[in-house]
Amino acid sequence: MSRATIPDLAKAANVSISTVDRVLNGRDPVRPQTAERVLSAARQIGFHGVTAIARRLEHDKPVIKFGFLLKQSHRKLYQMWSDVLIAATEAFPDAHGRAIVRFMDDLAPDKAAEAIYALSREADVIGMITSDHPQVNHAVDGLAAENIPVVTMISDISTASRAAYVGNDCVKKGRTAAWFIAGLNGNGGKVSVFVGSHRYLAQDLNEMGFRSYFRESAPGFQMLETVATLEEPEIAYEATRRLLQTEPNWVGLYVAGGGITGVMRALREDGGPAAKRLVVIAHELTNETRAGLAEGLIKVVLSHPAKLLGETLVHAMAEALDTGRSATVSQHIVPFEFYTATNI
Repeated sequence: MSRATIPDLAKAANVSISTVDRVLNGRDPVRPQTAERVLSAARQIGFHGVTAIARRLEHDKPVIKFGFLLKQSHRKLYQMWSDVLIAATEAFPDAHGRAIVRFMDDLAPDKAAEAIYALSREADVIGMITSDHPQVNHAVDGLAAENIPVVTMISDISTASRAAYVGNDCVKKGRTAAWFIAGLNGNGGKVSVFVGSHRYLAQDLNEMGFRSYFRESAPGFQMLETVATLEEPEIAYEATRRLLQTEPNWVGLYVAGGGITGVMRALREDGGPAAKRLVVIAHELTNETRAGLAEGLIKVVLSHPAKLLGETLVHAMAEALDTGRSATVSQHIVPFEFYTATNI
């Protein structure tokens, strides 16, 4: 069998001979996706220069500093997200990625804006979870003017200057939480939702979907006033204790924001019929929510697929750096997973 030639490789990769020449000799830049296609075709046809192509592609990869801005460093959830995003950056195939992770322990909007500006001095592109506030949006607008893209993760913001959003369909997630509560409480009753803050669009949309489901499909349930926990377990603990004592027909709780450990603590301490009857739906599968499922304190956890979300976010951030990309803001909706005591 004759040795595969450059024209053979060009035909197998569905590119021109000149493109193969650029990949082989590095004469001019080639889009990473095209170069990878040439490498894949070279392997398939047994082209003699496979090793040289692979070495050149590795050498030619750009270095990208991926900046990630997460909330509260003391919370295990965000430490988990830090690990996920570092792993996704290191595994990103199209660049030599360096992950720079910073946390916001003070969630005030002015402090968030300061943190965004500070991270922009270290990173080429930013992925972040933060509140939707004029000060935050102004910071993102300023970075867009300096060609530093910002991609939102899990919760979006309202400025058109952000480059992309990566996360769940939040309305659908809220409706799903309501569907579970209605299905597990056949006789109706009072239901409530805890959010971390009304400034997080994701949680507002979760609440919207939750309420809309009961209005449309389960009118036998009555919505209680929404509780903002400020992402603090102690506030969620006190709110849960109060509702257990004052609302004898409280049958469902959707924890769309932080504070689930406080809810679990209150239910453990109470231990009465009302606490055992309460159907709790939480977000994100962590060691704490896994324990809550096992104990029966939580009935269902609706969770982002961590690895997929991390990979999608890193790809969206790299895409935002591509100078040839469309100016259209992109959305990357990842499906959510659900867990019960039977499948953890």
